[in-house]
Amino acid sequence: MTGFDADTVVRVLQLTALAVVVVLGATFAIAQRVGKQAVVDVAWGLGFVAIALTAFVATAGAGDGLRRWLALGLTATWGLRLAAHILTRSRGKGEEPRYAAMLERATGSRARYALLHIYVPQGLVMWFVSLPVQVAMVVQGGIGWVLWLGVAVWAVGFVFESVGDLQLARFRGEESNRGRVLDTGLWRYTRHPNYFGDAAVWTGLFLIAASAWPGVLTALSPAVMVWNLYSGTGKKLLEKDIGDRRPDYADYVRRTSGFFPWPPKARRR
Repeated sequence: MTGFDADTVVRVLQLTALAVVVVLGATFAIAQRVGKQAVVDVAWGLGFVAIALTAFVATAGAGDGLRRWLALGLTATWGLRLAAHILTRSRGKGEEPRYAAMLERATGSRARYALLHIYVPQGLVMWFVSLPVQVAMVVQGGIGWVLWLGVAVWAVGFVFESVGDLQLARFRGEESNRGRVLDTGLWRYTRHPNYFGDAAVWTGLFLIAASAWPGVLTALSPAVMVWNLYSGTGKKLLEKDIGDRRPDYADYVRRTSGFFPWPPKARRR
């Protein structure tokens, strides 16, 4: 049997939107208190956890138990790890350069500018990208190979993202690596294992939802995430000026895949 309760879906979409407002509202208040908008990066992962948990509780008795627990568990595992990683990485540091540059364009209240140009867009993207997780809580049937393919794709993405972040943190922790380019481990095969991993995680969660109708209708959600990681605030923005700070980066770009893992080209003599 496949299907879903439309009234339940509408209620869940409303409750998860409220959850996003609560999480980002609290984050905005904290940011004003500490004077650093970068705390919103920690809330990125936590917001998805809040959405998944809200949808899970609000749909008790609906959907298929296995799919519901997978959607909740995999989203929470990804979101909590990401939040902990970003919190550890940013502790004791000042404002993120990209947020500082954005706030320089403010002509009036910086707090209002940050709310409208950082928190509102992030909240909308968070809610839209999470639609597969929300729908996965209520759809029925289709427990088969597509669902398990989704779990496998999620697992590949989680390994790339978590291991890539760990390798980068260790590399940056060595003073002798200052100004150098990390081109070993997963970073040998892609310049952005963490971004590729993020894309795979959300593609996997989409497949879990798409294993039953109408989960496939949420296909635009992972597409938005992948676009954002590749051409939005992810890869494209990060590489904008990194070559100015690391002279060897141009050769690294020549040798290494920009996103999808691929064997590297040979070094130039």
